[in-house]
Amino acid sequence: MSLYDDAVLVLKSYEDQEELRQAYLDHLQAHPDGMWKSCGDGHITASALVIDPEHGRVLLTLHKKIRMWLQMGGHCEPDDATLADAAQREATEESGIEGLILLPGGPVRLDRHHTPCAWHLDVQYAALAPAGAVEAISDESLDLRWFPYAEVADVADDSVVRLLEATRARL
Repeated sequence: MSLYDDAVLVLKSYEDQEELRQAYLDHLQAHPDGMWKSCGDGHITASALVIDPEHGRVLLTLHKKIRMWLQMGGHCEPDDATLADAAQREATEESGIEGLILLPGGPVRLDRHHTPCAWHLDVQYAALAPAGAVEAISDESLDLRWFPYAEVADVADDSVVRLLEATRARL
């Protein structure tokens, strides 16, 4: 199965945000290249909120290009077999933490936003940090920091706050 086919299956089985979910499916139907950065009309991206429920905190990255505190994530790559694989790869690369485990049940949320390259149709997962996880900043970040749940709204935009709320509801 291709990454495109996996994305269609994941989105068809996602039960929330019906209107946005359908927009993602319509985009993929209209754009056979809609998984890739090269699709100028927008593309599917995958992200994961790295969470440490034991300590009531999340790891956010200060994105180098956008200069905002965000969850880990980005463009799909040809080696990604599934959207979940893409989200886990991005979270591992950007956090430096090995052994992240995606929360079961598929995506937590969808979020469509405009970026310097195009519209991102982000499929958002959540990843549990293993006990004793130590982060390591990547070249895509200006900073990497753990934030208590209560401080996320002070540093991040509404999309990250909604992702945290949905993640906590699933825990």
